[in-house]
Amino acid sequence: MPIPYAPGKPLTCEQIREVDVLAIEHVGIPGLVLMENAGRGVADFVHDVLVNPRRSRVLILCGPGNNGGDGFVVARHLRNAGVQVTVALAVPREKTKGDAAVNLRIYQKTGEPLIDAFEPDGLDETRREAERADVIVDGLLGTGSKGAPRGTIAELIKLANAAPRARRVAIDIPSGLGGDSGEAAEPCFRADATVTFVAAKVGCTRPAAEAFVGRIIVVDIGVPRELIPGREESSGGS
Repeated sequence: MPIPYAPGKPLTCEQIREVDVLAIEHVGIPGLVLMENAGRGVADFVHDVLVNPRRSRVLILCGPGNNGGDGFVVARHLRNAGVQVTVALAVPREKTKGDAAVNLRIYQKTGEPLIDAFEPDGLDETRREAERADVIVDGLLGTGSKGAPRGTIAELIKLANAAPRARRVAIDIPSGLGGDSGEAAEPCFRADATVTFVAAKVGCTRPAAEAFVGRIIVVDIGVPRELIPGREESSGGS
């Protein structure tokens, strides 16, 4: 049983960034630790919604940033649990940087296939995987993205939304959704559930976002509670 987590009030994207800085630079928690905790939390949720994990197919869409890095962690943990996982990359591997690149290299060493979705053949292969997936995980864009999704990322969002049978799960925030405004760009990932970290993002709680966010699940990634606005006085509960 997981330890209960009382997330407190929704936070703006700037507040979340400040919490990250405090956790990494002042407390000294490595970003890789936070990414591992985030990805494991998403993997646990996805595993729980699979009716038959060892006979299920999960497609994970990964962008170049930290959401993509979370996606590689999700893929690794689901693979360890016996789930059939496919990872589709929205950008060439050398464009993935920082902690995300570390987790990409780790996942590559598992020997599992990676689809280069930025190539025409790879995009077609990803579309076929989406059509038979039980769950599609969105790790394309995070709260720091600006403007409407473009190029391969936009195409991946569209094919995910068109998948006939898959449940769609967003990492932290659906790609294409404004983290503060809650306004959806075109295209915007339509999630059945959004597994977010530390606290719900303000934009995800706005009425305009309801059709894109689905159920909101807040995961503890190990940030000390006193660093999180609205959590200082909370205690226990779920």
